[in-house]
Amino acid sequence: MDHFSAPSRRLAPAALAGRLAVITATAVRHAAGGLFDSLRAGRGGRSDAVNGRAVRLLSDLGPTFVKGGQLLSTRTDLLPPRVCGALGRLHDRVAPMTAAETSRALAEAYPPGRDWPFTAFERRATASGSIACVHRARLADGRTVAVKLRRPGIRRHMYADVALLRAGARVVQQLPPLRRVPARRMVEEVGGAVLAQLDLEQEARALAKLRANLSALPGFRLPAPVPEASGPGALVMEFMEPLHRFEASGMDREARRQIVRQVLQGVYRMLFIDGLVHCDMHPGNLYLDPDGAVVLLDAGFVIQLAPDVRKLFAQFFMNMSLGRGADCAEVVLRSAEHIPDECDLTAFKAGVEELVAATTGRTAGQFRLAPFATRLFDLQRRSGVAAAPAFVFPLLSLLVLEGMINDFDVDVDFQGEAIPTLLTALNR
Repeated sequence: MDHFSAPSRRLAPAALAGRLAVITATAVRHAAGGLFDSLRAGRGGRSDAVNGRAVRLLSDLGPTFVKGGQLLSTRTDLLPPRVCGALGRLHDRVAPMTAAETSRALAEAYPPGRDWPFTAFERRATASGSIACVHRARLADGRTVAVKLRRPGIRRHMYADVALLRAGARVVQQLPPLRRVPARRMVEEVGGAVLAQLDLEQEARALAKLRANLSALPGFRLPAPVPEASGPGALVMEFMEPLHRFEASGMDREARRQIVRQVLQGVYRMLFIDGLVHCDMHPGNLYLDPDGAVVLLDAGFVIQLAPDVRKLFAQFFMNMSLGRGADCAEVVLRSAEHIPDECDLTAFKAGVEELVAATTGRTAGQFRLAPFATRLFDLQRRSGVAAAPAFVFPLLSLLVLEGMINDFDVDVDFQGEAIPTLLTALNR
């Protein structure tokens, strides 16, 4: 299904007009506040004041804008690093559904004519997000399950947002001063990724496939989905307990290092072997069980890499690890979605070679992926080399993970740990 375009065409004009009015009123209110903030901050702090106000605006506009902003915060191939840094302050923190909203959500997920699969259902949520809340329930066979329940009305709300953003992007691209801003591309890529998270039946399939792919790794666990009880509005899965927060406090050094190895083995298998990649492995999705296994609970933001893209990504990572900058540049250009005629390819290749050379020979713990990726994306953006989303999102999965991993083992060798999996992938 094309998550992006088909349902948006079915939205009633009145629904779009109503949502546009809300967005406009919110934007005007924040524009006035932003002007005041800028005047108060003075020339030196004006940029930070504007960025801070933009973050508050996106937060007030709701989940489409919050999740979209979070995704854009890592896309230094599309936006300047300073803007991405401001967007990185967005947080997906919302109250759980009310009792009435929970009833409506259940009615949408299990309409008349569909069997009610639960013998018990706890109305109080155990976790809350902007798209869905998680509830504990019991099936007829006695199994305790977690039910990820989509908020009522959220689908139409978010499709309206993206339809309006798409229209706005078309207008922006027609304005001469803004033609170089990749507005349409940003909406296409980020909007599609956000809307895909609304389909919980699709998430159930992704969860089942991830679980099968990673089953050979003893230190990595995912809950088993219950497909017969799941649907577009509800994902039913094994309730895993007890679980501990994914944090290093209280562990000895060897235990922390073992957990890092487990996580990286799982991520590198996704990236280089299977091609089904979880792109949102933050602390809210990762836990530890009493035996020290890493537990991944969410599969909402998962992408499937085509075999050729997976191979290219493996080649890029291997060449980067071995300090082959020229080969890295060639892989980036081969994977690019668009290269403008005016692009200075010689300068771009030289920039990539210089970037890779700066990391070659560093000992374990000295290499940091985040600044490397930021500089690479910035180089692509300034050169006009449009990276394919399927190539960017896997790298983002590592960026999300890096800061968390460094809390466990600051000396982790990201490149060295990847080599065995890369050799397997490139010799298949």
